[in-house]
Amino acid sequence: MLRADDLVYAHKGQAEPYRFTLEAAPGAVTAVSGASGSGKSTLLDLIAGFLRPASGSLTLDGRDLLPLPPETRPVSLLLQADNLFEHLSAAENAALGLPRGLDRQAGRARVAAALDEVGLAGFADQPASTLSGGQKQRVALARTLLRGRPVLLLDEPFSALDDETRRGTRDLVGRLTREQGWHTILVSHHADDVAALAQRHYRIAEGRLLPVRQQDGGQAGIP
Repeated sequence: MLRADDLVYAHKGQAEPYRFTLEAAPGAVTAVSGASGSGKSTLLDLIAGFLRPASGSLTLDGRDLLPLPPETRPVSLLLQADNLFEHLSAAENAALGLPRGLDRQAGRARVAAALDEVGLAGFADQPASTLSGGQKQRVALARTLLRGRPVLLLDEPFSALDDETRRGTRDLVGRLTREQGWHTILVSHHADDVAALAQRHYRIAEGRLLPVRQQDGGQAGIP
């Protein structure tokens, strides 16, 4: 279980600090919604290690994550922008998630398997600049698979996609979360994304995370 317990943080000039308490289970999607500027991205930055809280705790299966710098935290981050290198191929972008020192042949096999897992078999040599938005997000998910980190943070990952592509990509995220046992935290403004994916849902209001109606093993909606 990923647990944030009373993480306190205030940006410069902010009168009242954020105080975040949250649980995210393995193999499940936890959604966070709220108005623009409510603190959703701040929460993700605290979990990823880009911001350090004034107090509180952050643990994964009892392991303290706060002393760890961002590059060694067991966290992957997928943004609305896919963050691919446009001049590199799909395979080369995905391969950035491979551990260092891996044999080249073994690395190629793992990249091919990851691209196949996200439905991009046959796209390995295609430059990222020629891929659609949905395909780019799938390459980013393949890279996440190869990184092998158990916490996945999603910051409005489907917003730039058309409706059909968004449905397919979020279904893929849900399946991979279940199969890989990821602790997935989804920040989204879209009620349909939350309803389709989340088993647990929080709403940020006045700097606090408030639990929203939860359905065991099912969906959570925005009232």
